[in-house]
Amino acid sequence: MTYIGRFAPSPSGPLHFGSLVSAVASYLDARHHNGRWLVRMDDIDPPREMPGAADDILKTLEQHGLEWDGEVLWQSTRTTAYRSALIQLQQTNLVYPCDCTRRDISNSGGVYNGHCRSHTPNPDTPLALRLKLYQLPTPFASLSDTIEFNDLLQGPQIQNLAQDVGDAVVMRKDGLFAYQLAVVLDDIAQGITHVIRGADLLPVTARQIRFFQLRDVTPPIYGHVPVVLGDDGRKLSKQNHAAALDKHLIRENLWQALAFLRQNPPEALSRESPATILSWGTRHWQRSALTGIAAQQL
Repeated sequence: MTYIGRFAPSPSGPLHFGSLVSAVASYLDARHHNGRWLVRMDDIDPPREMPGAADDILKTLEQHGLEWDGEVLWQSTRTTAYRSALIQLQQTNLVYPCDCTRRDISNSGGVYNGHCRSHTPNPDTPLALRLKLYQLPTPFASLSDTIEFNDLLQGPQIQNLAQDVGDAVVMRKDGLFAYQLAVVLDDIAQGITHVIRGADLLPVTARQIRFFQLRDVTPPIYGHVPVVLGDDGRKLSKQNHAAALDKHLIRENLWQALAFLRQNPPEALSRESPATILSWGTRHWQRSALTGIAAQQL
């Protein structure tokens, strides 16, 4: 099987160290297995985008020697494909309108309980569209409500879609396509075989696997690397105002990413060129060093 991996940042701000760790891990895993490494820009949420962030992200990747294969895929160019898929899902009775709020879901236990499957939503309020993930209609009725998969780094995983997840939003109330719809359709379109990403996305993997099943496509092989925690114990993220990567410390950034990923880079490597650092990382890449580690401090 040809290996095709990807890194898919959202342009809501510049790359921070947590993003770099995910990028380096996915890059090294792809290159170590003689695979292709693609970059996709998840730019389907304009309200959260920062002007100039997408170009800055791509420039930062280039400066760090993380050269991708082919052209960058921009989600904003894929709306026709998303709309077509949504229509197909509606035709197979897999999608329904929903007017439930976050407060409604919180009050019912925190997992969406399928309320609007059997209740007609108020047409005068904004409506989202939800995808059925469990107790499915024909011809999908034979699919179990439970998803099991083996994560390359986190080991065996099991999740009951009815009890732990609930039906997924595929179009938001503001009319924008949801991440869960776009990410699966894009992975299918690009032929992605392996997804190496942060462990913060492990909880959404089962629902994405179900979506692949509904599209009759074999899902990628997943591997979730440790989330980077700051000194305060919180995940480094744009929402938590993580500092942008210092572009004057490219060698140090790469070396530190390798060290965080427990690849044991020699100290002298931090003084080498980005290409040399990544070449060393590719040759010495060890998934086993990250087995079972979901998060660790920087």
